[in-house]
Amino acid sequence: MDKLHHIVVVGGGAGGLELVTSLGDKLGKKRRARTTLVDAGLTHVWKPLLHEVASGSLDANANEINYRAHARKHHYEFQLGRMSGLDRTAKKLVIAPFHDEEGAEVVPERHISYDTLVIAVGSTANDFGTPGAQDNCLFLDSLKQARRFHKLMLNAFLRKNHKALQGAEHTLNISIIGAGATGVELAAELRLASRELPVYGMNHLQASDVSISVIEAADRILPALPARLSAAATRELEHQNVQVLTGQPVSEVREASIIMKDGTELPAEMTIWAAGIKAPAFLAELDGLEVNRSNQLVVEQTLQTTQDTDVFALGDCAACPQPDSDRPVPPRAQAAHQQADTLFKTLCNRLENGEAVPFVYNDHGSLINFSRYTTVGNLMGNLSGRSMYIEGKVARLFYLSLYRMHQVALHGMLRTGIIWLMDKISRAMHPRLKLH
Repeated sequence: MDKLHHIVVVGGGAGGLELVTSLGDKLGKKRRARTTLVDAGLTHVWKPLLHEVASGSLDANANEINYRAHARKHHYEFQLGRMSGLDRTAKKLVIAPFHDEEGAEVVPERHISYDTLVIAVGSTANDFGTPGAQDNCLFLDSLKQARRFHKLMLNAFLRKNHKALQGAEHTLNISIIGAGATGVELAAELRLASRELPVYGMNHLQASDVSISVIEAADRILPALPARLSAAATRELEHQNVQVLTGQPVSEVREASIIMKDGTELPAEMTIWAAGIKAPAFLAELDGLEVNRSNQLVVEQTLQTTQDTDVFALGDCAACPQPDSDRPVPPRAQAAHQQADTLFKTLCNRLENGEAVPFVYNDHGSLINFSRYTTVGNLMGNLSGRSMYIEGKVARLFYLSLYRMHQVALHGMLRTGIIWLMDKISRAMHPRLKLH
């Protein structure tokens, strides 16, 4: 095994996990190359679903993938740990010590040798240095954070339900800073939770007692998407009694309120930061690799880093140029999926001394899901290049197919079909919301 070409992929998100799955099935199974996945967690949940985990409409336990079990089935290796450094001359990456929940060291610092390195560590929320954001906001960058949010949300509802029983003031103010896809979809999920939880015993608290606000600094929500889609999303949020505040930059986040740039103070007992992303800070310290202002690794169109042809990057942590555009590939799940496909071809070619495949991003459109209420979106035509606006059941079907496509890439058609059937049975047997 030591003589085989060793491909190390850091980050088991959408792109990284799909890549190691393909490499393991194609190269690892036939002993043509050795593939190792490195991740700081033991399980994978598709990041676009984290807002559903946070609200309780999705049970993460039933939808997460254990890396060790998946590695065994798909012929790659898994190393638990967080990348903390890189030695490009020796072609080794540094894995930080792993500690248990009590802080005791379980595994010391390690070094892993590689022939080809792929960095796919995703992104984190960018609070732009807003005072109080780190101390007083909740974030949804990881499964751990989503689960923490869910617990805090249930406790907040329980507390307000008890106050309502006592006849005391019991309005719950929830604010979401940032009206991109995550912020908008989370608002809809929280509205669903406010209507569903009274069914399960919190019957002294009404949905109207839960005030949900979405705050966006730009002049409209979903500013990166077409204006028609933004307008439809605004109408739907307002229909669901979600307050939409646009053109409202946040200047400070306090423990129980938000201060706007114009001095307006908005009460908020729970504040979620969903505005902007940046790559992890440690990427700026990786042995001279070039990064941009958002800490993203600057790569060529082949996804190779500008300073080292043996180090690649994909997904949200990579700033990849595109022909005839002055903007890099947008940080979206479909981009990571396409990059994983392209990089798979490149890495297979490298074993035969072949050339790297340039990456060309194909925008297939955008879909915004408003929980069980509706879905809106636009699909890009392959031939005309024009977008087609869709909504309702048709849009919902396309939205659900995105996750199924991710599952097919990881499990194949047969296992994905079985998973779909199990999901149907689970929904019929369990509460509509996760209640613990």
